[in-house]
Amino acid sequence: MQNSSEGWENRRRFLRWLMASPLLAYSGLSYGSVGRLLASGGQDGQRAAETIEKVRQDADLITKPEQALNVMDFEAVARKTLPPAHFGAIVGGVDDDATVRANREGFSRIQIRARRLVDVQKIDMSVRLFGTAWDSPIILAPVGGQKAFHPDGEIAVAKAARSKGHLQILSTATSSSVEAVIAARGVPVWYQLYPTNVWNVTQALIKRAEAAGCPVLVLTVDVEGGHNRETAERFARMDSRNCDTCHGSAQNRQNGFLLRRKPMFEGLDVSDVTASDPKFMNWDFVKRLKDLTTMKFVIKGIVTRDDAQLAVENGVDGIIVSNHGGRGENSGRSTIESLPEVVEGAGGKIPVLVDGGFRRGTDVFKALALGAKGIAIGRPYIYGLAAFGQSGVETVLDILRRELQTIMRQAGTTSVDKITAAYLVDRSR
Repeated sequence: MQNSSEGWENRRRFLRWLMASPLLAYSGLSYGSVGRLLASGGQDGQRAAETIEKVRQDADLITKPEQALNVMDFEAVARKTLPPAHFGAIVGGVDDDATVRANREGFSRIQIRARRLVDVQKIDMSVRLFGTAWDSPIILAPVGGQKAFHPDGEIAVAKAARSKGHLQILSTATSSSVEAVIAARGVPVWYQLYPTNVWNVTQALIKRAEAAGCPVLVLTVDVEGGHNRETAERFARMDSRNCDTCHGSAQNRQNGFLLRRKPMFEGLDVSDVTASDPKFMNWDFVKRLKDLTTMKFVIKGIVTRDDAQLAVENGVDGIIVSNHGGRGENSGRSTIESLPEVVEGAGGKIPVLVDGGFRRGTDVFKALALGAKGIAIGRPYIYGLAAFGQSGVETVLDILRRELQTIMRQAGTTSVDKITAAYLVDRSR
């Protein structure tokens, strides 16, 4: 029989394992609450550990993409495959991950009103964005450093997007050049911009994307306030590798070390460059950026009616409703709940897209019904990438498209333009 100190040490080891497990999401516990259990050692912690241990024992990891029943199946494989620090970089949010959870919980407050006796033999999921037709409203959101999740990184994602006909948005922090990604994709991708504190460097990034053929520039504005990514830090502390070789010391990271390793910064002097500077983030800066390029100009990170109206007034061409997947702010408010007021603020003058917490075709349906013209996914395809490379990404897209087609048939909507708010009931009102 174990003595009390041995028993508690075993529970501590288990809870540390739990911190690295996507099963936490299914347990009803938050990362913050698990951290408190680690410190307490009480009976509640023991009971929680026993409950989740049973969940863990019942869970079977898929061994090939076609075994996946839904996109969440890839998360468990990614956790097993990736080093803790890399998994932590994508799975968590800020503070106690409240906004990450809110992004998922927001969908549960919206129900779908299904219509019957409609001929749904033919379903049209196509959409048009800035004059280009896409077979599906599902978009691959910008995620930086994808080679941290699979050796083929953004190239594998581009090939999957090409195979399945989806729009791809490339991050400034890409681990493959925009030229290489476009070559793999076969058509131009959109380019997401993190402006730097040095205008000439920001200008060079924009000009390079434009020269490569990118038709749309996506300015991200939701990370300027800084962030406290506790979950990522907890996972990093569990990682026994010496990461300084790849990422540099903390001091080097402040002096452009990471930027020098990013393909989009090749040939640029980044010795005094930081990835962003709050003093630049205002509407005057937006105008300055717009005047610099002929690309369509989209702002990613708008979550209120007021800012949507300002975006229209300042000549912005489109909006992505986003809270960075809960990784940029801890408002505790989901993007699906922010979407209606942003659509109202845009007034039909510019397209509104959305990301944040989308895991099901029904989630996509709800966003389309609330006025979104496109829905971007991030974590799901990254989990697919980490688990199985290009085929994992392709299967994630297949599953979401299949689920969207199913709910469109169940609801009696034969095309995306027929999906309206009349098909929803908002339980929060």
